[in-house]
Amino acid sequence: MVVSGDLLFAAKRFCTTEGIENCVTGSTFRGHVFAQSYGVDVTSGPLTGLTACAVVVLDENNKVLHSELVPEIKQEPNYDAALAVPK
Repeated sequence: MVVSGDLLFAAKRFCTTEGIENCVTGSTFRGHVFAQSYGVDVTSGPLTGLTACAVVVLDENNKVLHSELVPEIKQEPNYDAALAVPK
């Protein structure tokens, strides 16, 4: 699943452009409950209201198996590390 502060069509376009298949997209554009719950809601500065750049891997019971919150919004997380988490 990809959750973004963008509108749903932009998140879907990202998945298509990046060749990501079978992905469910979600948006925090109209609500920040997800971002607040996962600690990725930017609450101060010029980027207030956006979501920080992070990756979280959950198991079927919603137990966090891997997480990474990058220090700068322009920095990408280590996706290879997330994909290497055993399923």
